[in-house]
Amino acid sequence: MATTTAYEHDADGSKFIPATQRPDGTWRKPRRIKEGYVPQDEIPLYESKGKQFKARQNTGLPVGLTPEIVAQAQKKKGHSGTIQPIPGMIINVDKKKKKKKTGIEEAAEKLSKCEITEPNFNTPSTPSNITAPIQVDPAKRLKNLKKKLREIDTLEEKVKSGALKNPDKDQKEKLSKKSDIVKEIELLEKSS
Repeated sequence: MATTTAYEHDADGSKFIPATQRPDGTWRKPRRIKEGYVPQDEIPLYESKGKQFKARQNTGLPVGLTPEIVAQAQKKKGHSGTIQPIPGMIINVDKKKKKKKTGIEEAAEKLSKCEITEPNFNTPSTPSNITAPIQVDPAKRLKNLKKKLREIDTLEEKVKSGALKNPDKDQKEKLSKKSDIVKEIELLEKSS
């Protein structure tokens, strides 16, 4: 609570803050202040040496100039935007730096240059995903098909015996492929 308080002097001549009333109605005691005390609100903020050095650099004057030359330079500065503390040396204070582009701005710029074209569906093209079946060793293929047929038979037995009451979607699909597998096995057996 930063309030400015007026100090009062008592009969001895020492300073004190008079009693004040709090928001709830109670009273604060008067507080005696020691000689040389500066309230926290009135203490200037600490400024490091680096910050002070940087502030002096921003004036556009070289560091280490005598106070007389600095005063003369500040008088000249009122006349123009450039300062000449040393004959022949021109220091321009009003320089503007170029703003660097951020990654977001670069990405937005690249996206603005991109073009999107609609595909042409009128021209027939050969689908790349339909290819000739891969040649597999007929003996291996026959062995795999017989294994699938055995699995289907065991699944049918479980359904008939009641061990599997509700087959799921994959099991039903497997059962429906039985006739295709039997035909393929017959074809492979004839060809070998």
